[in-house]
Amino acid sequence: MELLEVMLKRRSTRSFKDENISRDDLEKILQAGLLAPTSRNRKPCNFMVVENKDVLNQLAESKDHGAALLKGANKAIVVIGDTLIADTWIEDSSIALTYMHLMAIELGLGSCWVQIHLRAKDGIDSEGIVRDILKIDNHYGIVGILALGIPQNTPEPHTLEDIDKNKVHFLV
Repeated sequence: MELLEVMLKRRSTRSFKDENISRDDLEKILQAGLLAPTSRNRKPCNFMVVENKDVLNQLAESKDHGAALLKGANKAIVVIGDTLIADTWIEDSSIALTYMHLMAIELGLGSCWVQIHLRAKDGIDSEGIVRDILKIDNHYGIVGILALGIPQNTPEPHTLEDIDKNKVHFLV
């Protein structure tokens, strides 16, 4: 696929089949995250692969809205940024999540970004909840979790006609 085609096909998948994604596909998704650019090439991102259903179910309860889909995911990748290495950990982690999201589409898999940073569950910080579940040190920030699996259904891709060109401003 061409990159633009992958971008048009990228949709958030919230419903997955009860099937495993291959180790080879998982490796390619992780490679995409590791290839993502970071500020000054400091590489503050780490990737925690969650395959255990009990842990996926716990993570599904880590925020008020938008995490329940993790219960049906085959795997998830928690992206954490080392705040001691880079003050750009949020941006760097976001780029890595995006690269992995696009690679999942390239491979015909479903994925969905579950925002954790600046989210809460019953007034409790979601980052702290995820940190407790996964035993993550406090100096790691948690931007989000990428849910992965075989999509239950595949939504129609976006089209170039869907984009709002009024968002582009040329300065001459």
